[in-house]
Amino acid sequence: MDILKRFCRDENGATAIEYGMIAAAMALVVIGLWTTFGPAVGRLYADVAGAL
Repeated sequence: MDILKRFCRDENGATAIEYGMIAAAMALVVIGLWTTFGPAVGRLYADVAGAL
């Protein structure tokens, strides 16, 4: 029973999981922005390249 209590209180690795969740959330935001604004940015670059 004592081993189970120590296991439940052990927080080693919790920080790595939290950082992983933050990285996953950031990736979702970047993918969402890319799909939303990607075509417009591509057209902008094409217009600038054409003007040069």
